[in-house]
Amino acid sequence: MTLTMSIPALLFPAISLTMLAYNARYLAIAALIRQLHSEYLSSPSKNIGLQIKNLRKRLWLIRNMQAIAIISFLTSVITMFLLYVEHMNWANIVFGVSLFCLMMSLFLSFVEVQISTKALAIRLDRIEENK
Repeated sequence: MTLTMSIPALLFPAISLTMLAYNARYLAIAALIRQLHSEYLSSPSKNIGLQIKNLRKRLWLIRNMQAIAIISFLTSVITMFLLYVEHMNWANIVFGVSLFCLMMSLFLSFVEVQISTKALAIRLDRIEENK
């Protein structure tokens, strides 16, 4: 397969949209952490402490998802530069790194969604127990 400028350029919108989604998740978690912090200060409980621990893990995942997506974006740009200066072998290698980073970022996103869903399920179970 011949790598052309249009192939790494196809990743630009995908990575940009992915970054927007990651940023939205980060902002939602940041707001939740602030809310839980104020709740914890007014009435400390083990439950809130466990939720904060869960959110810390999710925050770590989101930070790394964003960092790896940025590396993917950067390596796509480097690929285009290497294609421009006609270093095809390096361009192929760097583009492979870009795709691998995008896959890793998406995998971390999958893990974060699983943790988020599990946390919501636990909260729903507690709500149903209080009925």
